[in-house]
This record gives sequence, structure tokens and C-alpha cells, in this order.
Amino acid sequence: MTLGFIGGGNMASAIMGGIIGQGILKADEIIVADRVDNVSERFGVRYTSDNTLCARESDVLFLSVKPQVYEAVIGEIRDAVSDRQLIITIAPGKTLAWLADKFGRELHIIRTMPNTPAMVGAGMTAVCPNESVTEDELKTAVTLLSSFSRTEIVPENLMDVVTAVSGSSPAYVFMFIEALADAAVAGGMPRKQAYTFAAQAVMGSAKMVLESGKHPGELKDMVCSPAGTTIEAVRVLERLGMRSAVFEAARACEEVSRNM
Repeated sequence: MTLGFIGGGNMASAIMGGIIGQGILKADEIIVADRVDNVSERFGVRYTSDNTLCARESDVLFLSVKPQVYEAVIGEIRDAVSDRQLIITIAPGKTLAWLADKFGRELHIIRTMPNTPAMVGAGMTAVCPNESVTEDELKTAVTLLSSFSRTEIVPENLMDVVTAVSGSSPAYVFMFIEALADAAVAGGMPRKQAYTFAAQAVMGSAKMVLESGKHPGELKDMVCSPAGTTIEAVRVLERLGMRSAVFEAARACEEVSRNM
């Protein structure tokens, strides 16, 4: 199998790094098309500046460019792709119907929404196939995507929600870590150490949610002793509207994704 990427940026690098690292494909089975070669020396993959060549030579093709250039790229490659190929997209807001319209015919297409923690092998990816995708093709896509992230199959009507809850949310979490570390610095802790404490607390807390099976509220209550330090901090967060701010931010993100 030859795996192609049109676009060799951070997300493409995370994907191919996971695939090569897990031994799913060899580096020479991957071809990347981009304006600048940032990947061949790093990963040992083949490089071309020709999007059409990449599309023509690939059995599975990732469209890993920015959403705003999808239409131009599809216009360039649509005569080069064949009905036998599997196309995987990673752009928010680009529906299966929109993709079929731009390609001018029904192809085997899977929409996905990964996130940047894929760069450290800890991503979360939603997968949504169109009706032409076979069971074997879906299995192939999930195998590729699972090399760098957890993977869940979702209906297309939830893809914009996925963008809000996992695709964009690392930015919200980074802001929380930064704010928590700033508070630690204000208390006298060196900044590098503050980032370590804050980031490890977030990572460990997320691990507890995933592995304990307990409701996040129950886990929160386990930390909150009566009249203690934690419940006082929780009281301040509630008074300042932390829940509402996160809720409204995620809904705003979902709305923008839906209208892209």
C-alpha cells in the first residue's frame, strides 16, 4: 500500500510519525506533496512538490492542508484520483456532501477530526465514512489513525461537536495550564517547575477520567474535603463562571465549524 499526504505540516507529521513508529508502513511506502520539503529527511519518506503525482500514486490519500485551500487542492487533483482510492480528510466544516460536490463524483471518502496531541501519540480522532467506504477500508483507516490517537467512529452530525470538544479544545486546556502555572509563579515557584506541576496534574486528571470509569463530578468530590483548600478554590471558579465560559466557548467553536 502507498500512503499519500497532500500537505506536510504538523498534523501530517504526527500521522506519518505514528504510522512509521508503530511499524504499520515503511517510510518508503509514504509520499508527501508540499511546496517545501520538511519531511523527507526527518522521516525518510518520499517527497514531491506535485500534488497530482502524489494523488495518482497513492492507494490511501490524506488531504492534510488547511481548510481554506481544500477547494483549490481538490480542483487540482480530482482528475488524478481514481474510484479505487480511499481519501481521508482532516478539515473541520468540510462535509461529505461538499467533498463529493467538489470532486464531481462519489468517491470513497472518510472525514476525520484529529487534534494536536497526536504529535505526542496521545491524540483523539473522530472518523466518519461515506456510504461508498467498505468495511475493509474503514478498518484500514482506523488502523492508520490509531497509531497516534484514540479513534471513535461518529455520525456526521456530530463532527462539528467533535471539533469543539476535542479538535480545538487543546487550546483551552493549554490556556488553563498557563493560568495555573502563572498562579504558581505568583506564589514563588520557578516558571519551568510551575508548568511541570500544572501539566502533570492535568494529564493525570484526564487519565483518571478515562481509566476509572467514574463521573468527573465524583472525581472532583473526592478531592474536596469539607472546609478545605480545594472546595474554596472550586467555589471561586464557580463564582467566576468557569463552567459557563467553557460551555459558551465550545458552542461558539461548534458554530464556526458548522458554517465554514
